[in-house]
Amino acid sequence: MNRRYLSTLALAFATSLIAFAAQAAQVKNIVIVHGALADGSGWRKATEILEKRGFNVTIVQQPITSLADDIAATNRVLDLQDGPVLLVGHSYGGMVITEAGHSPNVAGLVYVAAFQPDKGESLIGLASSKPASGMNIRETKDGKYLYINPAAFANDFAADLPKDEAAFLAKSQVFASKDAFTARTGEPAWKVKKSWSIVATEDRSINPDLERQMAKRAGSEITEIKASHAVFASRPEEVANVIEMAATAAGK
Repeated sequence: MNRRYLSTLALAFATSLIAFAAQAAQVKNIVIVHGALADGSGWRKATEILEKRGFNVTIVQQPITSLADDIAATNRVLDLQDGPVLLVGHSYGGMVITEAGHSPNVAGLVYVAAFQPDKGESLIGLASSKPASGMNIRETKDGKYLYINPAAFANDFAADLPKDEAAFLAKSQVFASKDAFTARTGEPAWKVKKSWSIVATEDRSINPDLERQMAKRAGSEITEIKASHAVFASRPEEVANVIEMAATAAGK
């Protein structure tokens, strides 16, 4: 075996390694679907952390008028992305990404203290299977929408946030249509795509045992974080770490 052949072989091997590394890090688009009874503003810190690490982050501000409307809103944002996407959902957002995740440019799914339904399941059905300790939910006067009593919001949703931040989340919450909570999902994208799940161990909105159960059933890689339901806001760096890890793994 002559030197020229060895040199060519070494160059080919090095090129392959570089190509592999580029492929492994190719998912740079992060699309986040916020939960019900909140809006996307709480994701600002996590977004800034991810952007400093080189990611392109977009937050879907879905109307929460119905599950179908919210899936459509997410698909419109996915259509704007240039390249593969890691799709992230918090709480009710997990219902949305489970179906929107079928979009061909979605490389993986991250569930953040989220519902992770199987086919035919609804949010209300899952939530009632293992009741949470909080969620002082009220109906609007017309009986069509739900919201968290602002006085109980900090305790039920964001117990580990500073009072002023929790108060802002309460003021900016997006009322949720009852239809969104009762709609049943179709075939889940997590059956055919890689998924990761963050369990918020101090969650009072979704029972942490339910989060674990859904994630285990889906075969998701699980990370537990000691935090409230608002883990994305109270532990933004830890959440960003999981998203970054998932984006790298999804590109392989």
